[in-house]
Amino acid sequence: MSLFKPVFLLCLTLTAPITQAAPKIEHWLAPSGSRVFFVENHSLPILDVQIDFAAGSALDPHGKSGLAAATQTLLDLGVEGMDEAQLANRLADLGALLGGSTDMDRASVSLRTLSAPDQRDPALDILRAVLTRPQFPADVIEREKARAIVGIKESLTRPATIASNAFWTALYPAHPYGRQPTPESIGVLTRADLETFYRQNYSAQRSTVTIVGDVSRMQAETIAQTLTADLPGSSGTPSVEAPTTQPATEQKIPHTSAQAHLLIGLPAIKRGDPDFFPLLVGNYSLGGGGFVSRLMKEVRDKRGLAYSVHSYFLPMAQPGPFQIGLQTKKSQANEALKVVHEVLARFLAEGPSKEELHAAKQNLTGSFPLRLDSNQKILENVAVIGFFGLPLDYLDHYAENVEKVTVEQVKAAFARHVRPEHLVTIVVGGEQGNE
Repeated sequence: MSLFKPVFLLCLTLTAPITQAAPKIEHWLAPSGSRVFFVENHSLPILDVQIDFAAGSALDPHGKSGLAAATQTLLDLGVEGMDEAQLANRLADLGALLGGSTDMDRASVSLRTLSAPDQRDPALDILRAVLTRPQFPADVIEREKARAIVGIKESLTRPATIASNAFWTALYPAHPYGRQPTPESIGVLTRADLETFYRQNYSAQRSTVTIVGDVSRMQAETIAQTLTADLPGSSGTPSVEAPTTQPATEQKIPHTSAQAHLLIGLPAIKRGDPDFFPLLVGNYSLGGGGFVSRLMKEVRDKRGLAYSVHSYFLPMAQPGPFQIGLQTKKSQANEALKVVHEVLARFLAEGPSKEELHAAKQNLTGSFPLRLDSNQKILENVAVIGFFGLPLDYLDHYAENVEKVTVEQVKAAFARHVRPEHLVTIVVGGEQGNE
């Protein structure tokens, strides 16, 4: 696993099951204190397990951005009794896959294995070792730091990365969500930093275990407790404050790229917000529905200003962003930006038409049964439900909640969450011919 993994795991859509009936989610609190969510599924001889910790990059200390990602990455690069090569070989022998990721709110470790006991049990033993006995080898830390620094330096030559970093920094100027790893912040990380972050944040009380697949409830209870019983003993839930509202700003960053990269947005929505479904349905019409969205029609189809343009909401533990993004010729950056603002202003004033609303509902409910056709997709959905405390019957009522959305609800939700006086605009590479 690389030191820095994609942050955006899920945007304003949760996937859903292949059949019309949502999977039955069972929930309990393990003796260790971990919250457990379980879906029993014997259709395939596969077991998927994911452990999410409230240990995302929002908890990185000042000056040490990248610590959360580094800690998660190093977990499986050496455990008590096995170095990284031995771990990899043992997993390959078992046909098991170990994975993980870090975003701003959570750090995740996952395992996929065959469910036959002679393969499942050794694979779970490895996962338990990774979670409870990481060694953080000094030489591996230095290697991964060097690799990460090279990757960051290379990425900072790309206009898309420059735009994204500037966008998040402008949205969250005094908030942990706005911090970005740099070569300097990675360079100062020490083995002691990783060990401390692990001990403070990888506790059972801060974890959510999601189990999906070919085991019984009794087996799932044993698995969850075995995996979490020996985690570090820290308790309590880390607190990340809500971001403060910022006035609208526009930032132009010079770049030699052939095209300008434009991002417009603001902090907008938390997980579990009651406006989730009106925003989801409305955004499909605005910029989330591909070629049928207003932004695509106005920016690309009518004016040819961009090959693609999108909008989305990214709900997080604290209000995550609403974003509109596109690329265009440098000479057209101002015109494209003007059209985007006009389309957004009209949508805020009028909401979707009845035809647009109907089309959005048809797509969202029609595609709903096709978005969870594997254990892995069920796992991803249930993990989000568990970690963010969404209702256990969330998937059962997904289509119903989409269908109930009205034009007035969309307008009211957008008015509450997308206020033009707080929009941040980032333009990278649009300086020539745009003054």
